[in-house]
Amino acid sequence: MKTTLLVSLTALVALPAQAADLSDDVKAAARKLADKPNYSWSAKVETAQQGQGRGFGGPPSGKTEKDGYTLLTYAMGERSIEAVRKGDKVAVKSGDDWKSAEELAADSGDGAGNRQRFMGRMVQQAKLPASDAQELAGRVKDLKKEGDTYSATLTAEGIKEMFAFGRRPGGEGGGPDTSGIKGTAKFWVKDGVLSKYETRVEGKITFGGNERDINRATITEIQEVGSTKIEVPAEAKKKLGA
Repeated sequence: MKTTLLVSLTALVALPAQAADLSDDVKAAARKLADKPNYSWSAKVETAQQGQGRGFGGPPSGKTEKDGYTLLTYAMGERSIEAVRKGDKVAVKSGDDWKSAEELAADSGDGAGNRQRFMGRMVQQAKLPASDAQELAGRVKDLKKEGDTYSATLTAEGIKEMFAFGRRPGGEGGGPDTSGIKGTAKFWVKDGVLSKYETRVEGKITFGGNERDINRATITEIQEVGSTKIEVPAEAKKKLGA
């Protein structure tokens, strides 16, 4: 009886350690992706609510090279917005022209100007999949592995951070109330390198006294690792000071 109890307690103690090891495995796979000379990715949002995932709310698809250029494409209904980033410099295609972040910030305060400035900040703050996945791996619990797939539950704090919209979670002014949302995360690894990841969230979110249903999946797939070709328009390079 004592032996059985001891074995059970040992197994319970081992579970958190095993989950931590799996989290480290996912983070290592994401770091290996970051160390590759280049890669492409596609990102999409699937939602049960009409209108969600449109506009600038969804993550960009793109191409990136280590210590070089990153090309980002934001889906916006039937249109798309193109942007280029290198270091802390960004250029966004506005109509037929490319504009630097400084030019976007200097535009007039009308609706179009506000959207352009917002877009400039969004491009500057956009996380690449390798770093985004590492952060996500730190926001999960009960991580399990089956083959090359890692599945987990998003922590309450992790969900709060996902919906912080640039605010500090729990800070003054706060963010939305996400206590009514549950979520999961999955990571796929191929040959030791991150190849895909997704989050799924469902429930009710409250912000500014308004309650809204959320049922959304965000899926990012990695492609052409080491073989991605990046061509940056000359005008965009000029705006980046290159």
